[in-house]
Amino acid sequence: MVSSVTEKTRDWLKIRDDFPILNSVDARGQRLAFLDSAASSQKPESVIAAVDCYYRETNANIHRGVYDLSERATAQYEAARHMVADFVNAASAREIVFVRNTTEAINLVAQTWGRRNIAAGDLIVVTTMDHHSNLVPWQLLADEKGARIEAVRITDDGRLDMSHLGELLAMGPQLVAFPHVSNSLGTINPAAEIVRMAHDAGAVTVVDGAQSVPHMPVDVRELDTDFLAFSGHKMLGPMGSGALYGKLALLEDMPPFMGGGGMIRKVSIERSTFADVPARFEAGTPSVADAVGLGAAVEYLQQIGMAEVGEHEHNLTQLAVERLQGIPELRLYGPEKPGLRGGTLSFTLGDIHPHDVAAILNEENVAVRAGHHCCQPLMDRLGLVATTRASFYVYNDEDDVDRLVSGLRRAQAIFAA
Repeated sequence: MVSSVTEKTRDWLKIRDDFPILNSVDARGQRLAFLDSAASSQKPESVIAAVDCYYRETNANIHRGVYDLSERATAQYEAARHMVADFVNAASAREIVFVRNTTEAINLVAQTWGRRNIAAGDLIVVTTMDHHSNLVPWQLLADEKGARIEAVRITDDGRLDMSHLGELLAMGPQLVAFPHVSNSLGTINPAAEIVRMAHDAGAVTVVDGAQSVPHMPVDVRELDTDFLAFSGHKMLGPMGSGALYGKLALLEDMPPFMGGGGMIRKVSIERSTFADVPARFEAGTPSVADAVGLGAAVEYLQQIGMAEVGEHEHNLTQLAVERLQGIPELRLYGPEKPGLRGGTLSFTLGDIHPHDVAAILNEENVAVRAGHHCCQPLMDRLGLVATTRASFYVYNDEDDVDRLVSGLRRAQAIFAA
């Protein structure tokens, strides 16, 4: 049995106060239990203030202005890049390309590295648990190039079938793309091992870090992955912020993603030469304020400590698993072993549709996600149309778990009537 985490999370109660949106209550006086951070996280006051301060005091276009305001804006933008690079332990800030989200980061790799390196007949390996954002870009590329796609199967308990991965790697793929952590099941995949196996087979690796970078220490040099994509909005940063990490040698060999201002060195009517990495991939005026906000989010998480973030979520998830298992007809999906599951729980509640479950929880001011979670191949594998998903983050506590359980019991009572 998992003991109460009240003592372990006492200091975490202060963290909740940093998030203005969580201090509100509904018409019945119930505080918000926000359990949908796997979709998008809430923002602490420091991030909101950083974005507000940028627009109030520093707003200007960057890199080309020689006046003080522009130079200050440029300095803040590039400082944020260095902070993100340090956060994932990149060897150089030049290995960080600012994007809007994980989706854009993966599309960038597909449309630049992919177009240059994938040819007819080549094999791209993905997984059955991938988010659509790590499937559709490769499908588009495969259609264009005449390449083929194979997906690593999953086990009945929601883990990657490593023996099947080995079989696919024996076929000599050019690329292996996979999620570090499943956004639907919470499965923590052995990323470093998969990267090593892929490299041994001669493949380039793309890791979808949308659900790992916000929740645990991620060291790109330890992983040795070629590319890592992640979103700012899932790690306390603004929507419209995110980053692609790429090994510098690979980035320098890739053509631009988009054409326009900022990504060029010299332009004539006939042709153009392009800027160095990472500017080559950041065409046009970037979302400077969102990058600054992402830097503030990184600073906030570093002050807590990512190991502590991971431990906090582990404790809450284990408590939630124990209490959810006490609800009749509730079925949890994903790995049973604690060390294999992140802070995301997907479940069904008897014959009650997941959307109905989420709607009843909403009446209790408990916010969860219901649907296929952009993982339709995974749902097909599980024989499901949808699940209800609860996900935890730094601002959640034991009371949120209790509210979830209470709301689920109410849903059962309503449908039993």
